[in-house]
Amino acid sequence: MANTAAANVTNNDAQRVRAFLQALEMRNLAEAEAFLAPGAVMQFPDAPPMYRLSELVDWAKNRYHHVQKTFHAIDSVINENHTLVFCHGELSVEWLDGSTFTGVRFIDRFELTDGLITRQDVWNDLALIRR
Repeated sequence: MANTAAANVTNNDAQRVRAFLQALEMRNLAEAEAFLAPGAVMQFPDAPPMYRLSELVDWAKNRYHHVQKTFHAIDSVINENHTLVFCHGELSVEWLDGSTFTGVRFIDRFELTDGLITRQDVWNDLALIRR
């Protein structure tokens, strides 16, 4: 029974992460904010740690118009006091000049406590593509 409960937690947390990312993609910041714990930190390549979605939006608006994620897998692991959720796949990007690029690799790592995101770490190849 414990394994079933653990599987439900990891599945629910993975679903929460997916819903958070979809809300961000749709620019529904109020919905996305509901998935974040107070004090949650978001760390993106070539950016300082961000603690509010408004910081993320301000940072991103000078880089690209839109990013869409295609997921290859979402995996979850339960640790002692939190769940880790890993997403990986490819990004499709519309740059500020209107040009597009697809197939950019990404990995997102999330920490969730009590169903809320406390940390997001992002790795991707956008810097390589921008060159």
